[in-house]
Amino acid sequence: MSKKHVGFLFVTFAALGFAALIAPQAALAHDTSGQSADTLLSPQEVAAEIEKVRQATRKYEDINVALADGYVPAPPGDCVTAAKEGLPPEWGGMGIHYIQPKLLQIKGAEPRVHGDSTHTDFMNPAILLYEPMADGSMKLVGVENLVFLHAWQRAGNQAAPTFAGRHWDVMADSASTEQDEAHHFDPHMDQHIYFAKSTDPRDQLRPFHPSVTCEHHKPASK
Repeated sequence: MSKKHVGFLFVTFAALGFAALIAPQAALAHDTSGQSADTLLSPQEVAAEIEKVRQATRKYEDINVALADGYVPAPPGDCVTAAKEGLPPEWGGMGIHYIQPKLLQIKGAEPRVHGDSTHTDFMNPAILLYEPMADGSMKLVGVENLVFLHAWQRAGNQAAPTFAGRHWDVMADSASTEQDEAHHFDPHMDQHIYFAKSTDPRDQLRPFHPSVTCEHHKPASK
């Protein structure tokens, strides 16, 4: 099955009883990630929350500071876009994920990246999102936190974490599709926060942002 014909396995939980909703590719253009169960803040309140995160992470605009603090490219170092996932190109991209292994409590990368993270603090995010620029530099475009499903449940949590009233997205790979919906990670919940302003700031909490591209990404030679 080709990527353009498969659905994006984008599972969302209002509560972690594995009563999952699988959103088909077409529906995701307007998917609100289970927001019928969300209590979203107003656009102004969401913008204020995002700004707090942006200010708290401004030092990482210099990627050398991120590297010094222990952030490393997430295996295999891909620059992620919606198009590469078989999704509408106009959704944009995520960029390159730089992860903090200690915060994610990474235990290994085979057969998939796995760990024990239950970290939800966006003032000290576990993942930084960088867009490669034409001059070879890296632009900080957002942040992300990720908790592994098994660890989250083992810790006794009965509901998915939220940010600004939005339940985090739950990602799990499907063996029936060509793409890797969980981006080489074990099943997990994550929340992206993008800094590029949108007409509705709540759109800055979606998995992809239309302003992020991988046009200038140069994969490492093998």
